[in-house]
Amino acid sequence: MKNILLIGGLLLSSTAFQAAAEEQCGTVTIADMNWSSASLIANVDRFILEHGYGCEARLTPGDTMPTSTSMVEKGQPDIAPEIWWNNVKELMERGISEKRLAVAGHSLANGGEEGFWVPKYMVDKDPSLKTIEGIIANASLFTNPEDPERSAFYGCPAGWGCQITATNQYRALKLDAAGFDLINPGSGAGLSGSIAHAYQRQQPWFGYYWAPTAILGKYDMVKVEFANESDIEHFRNCISKENCAEPKATMYPAALVQTVTTADFAKKSTFAFSYLGKRSFTNAQMNQLLAWMEENQADGQIAAEEFMINHKDIWSQWVPADVAAKIDSAVSNL
Repeated sequence: MKNILLIGGLLLSSTAFQAAAEEQCGTVTIADMNWSSASLIANVDRFILEHGYGCEARLTPGDTMPTSTSMVEKGQPDIAPEIWWNNVKELMERGISEKRLAVAGHSLANGGEEGFWVPKYMVDKDPSLKTIEGIIANASLFTNPEDPERSAFYGCPAGWGCQITATNQYRALKLDAAGFDLINPGSGAGLSGSIAHAYQRQQPWFGYYWAPTAILGKYDMVKVEFANESDIEHFRNCISKENCAEPKATMYPAALVQTVTTADFAKKSTFAFSYLGKRSFTNAQMNQLLAWMEENQADGQIAAEEFMINHKDIWSQWVPADVAAKIDSAVSNL
């Protein structure tokens, strides 16, 4: 009899939990940002909130600045799945201080990642190439295709914010004196294309890149070490400034990438907010997913369905077992 009562109590508790979650959630709007990783996360959130928590989840087009501004000033949309904090730092801090926004958790567990990279096949042959000292000692390997007497360091495309940081790091490391020319790839496609070209021919390559990206999901690259740790203050006050007079080499600090909701949503939908706090991707996971999206020319919805079908080991860790069972049932119908 005690066992029957216990089982009955657990079933009632589970039913009560689900009813409370559905009552709390109602209609929820999610910003579908216009880049691949954010669109993928938005579609994953829509699927899980709809099928796991009974929400009426809707996607709305979004971009960093207009979405952030709308959330602060109009209280919509409810969720921005991937906010790169440094891009809207002042607006985010104002929204939080005025109790209009709430931070649910980290979209990317490792944060956004930047650095100088070399192909892993080079490091496998010579482990010293994972350090800047090893790169400089072997500068002749990285031949500049326009000048065989010089070496090539591929920087960030002109006009991008990372052009400033990559150029200042190039100066700080005295790569010019070491024989490296700073190559402007012309565009993001030109930069990624230079990595693909080198990889297909197993040739040397050295330059700037960032994660999560499809390229680092496709091609195994190693980040070059040129400082013991990141000097965040110097990076912010000098390396990221165009007029940095005396740049000092520092590893790129991780960029804070978080899921942000309106404060009203956080108060009303505590079960959904708790899920968002647990939902997080590593850069390695996201790199692979982005590579799959590119190879299959998939949009955020198709990529989210592929993720839900093939990565239960990841998403099931974000929700309670009874919610996972409901989601699993919906996944079986995809």
